[in-house]
Amino acid sequence: MAGGTDTMVHARALVKRFDGFTAVDGIDFDVRPGEAFGILGPNGAGKTSAMRMVAATSPVTAGSLRVLGLDPATDGPAIRARLGVVAQDDNLDTDLSVADNLLVYGRYFGLSRSVIRGRIDELLDFAQLSDRRDDRVDPLSGGMKRRLVIARALLNKPELLLLDEPTTGLDPQARHMLWERLWSLKRQGVTLLITTHYMDEAEQLCDRLVVMDDGRIVDEGGPRELIERHCTREVVEARYATPDHQAAVVAQLSRQAVHHEALADRILLYTDDADTVGECLEVGAIAPQSTIVRRSTLEDVFLTLTGRTLEEV
Repeated sequence: MAGGTDTMVHARALVKRFDGFTAVDGIDFDVRPGEAFGILGPNGAGKTSAMRMVAATSPVTAGSLRVLGLDPATDGPAIRARLGVVAQDDNLDTDLSVADNLLVYGRYFGLSRSVIRGRIDELLDFAQLSDRRDDRVDPLSGGMKRRLVIARALLNKPELLLLDEPTTGLDPQARHMLWERLWSLKRQGVTLLITTHYMDEAEQLCDRLVVMDDGRIVDEGGPRELIERHCTREVVEARYATPDHQAAVVAQLSRQAVHHEALADRILLYTDDADTVGECLEVGAIAPQSTIVRRSTLEDVFLTLTGRTLEEV
């Protein structure tokens, strides 16, 4: 990995403990200027704990951490002044209008009202909320609230934007709209650090990412790089009528040394020749109820590395 002089975030052997519980267990990672860097993992993997240390709001238990070249232990205020933070919770003031939420937040950075008002116009346009500027926040949709939180995090023109599970709870349309806004920021040169447990989000947004489980990093790389390293090009998903049928097929596949993963409701077969595998399943002693052919994803990477799906934990 790169050294700390040319990185936005430089972490080595980073540890976070809470009353004897180790949430982050000796992780190394670097975030480079201008990239979208992701931390992918299930709930409880340690993603948010790592993010809070980077945000200089939670002290490091052990290891070393530099953010924007500064030490969070001694330079917390200076770091926070240069960051934008989008937490999991919207934490907006629901009694204020959309514009007033931005105005109040901007005052925390010591910005003048005239500067803030100019930025409010730009940011509401960016978030596609200009027509809601005088509306109260409470009745806004979930997607609108998330866009407002991102707009608020940009008021101080941050060098690094931290996004902790930015699309949790949003419907697919709102998620895709938010992805478009984040891609626009990246094109403008804003560095993004994103935690997520959505595999498609990590694939869509991240140039590089680390996969975390139980507080540790199990691998890192670009999305396609990780998929090519750990998975085949295609996956055949086969569903069977009964658990006994599935168990029998799994036993047969094990004897044939076919790379597969058996889940509660289906079998995943990893292959570079999905057509042949599908045909073999159909003419086997126990035919599947249904088969689906798809490309390998980061979900398959996580399953291969940990033996579990992201939804299981």
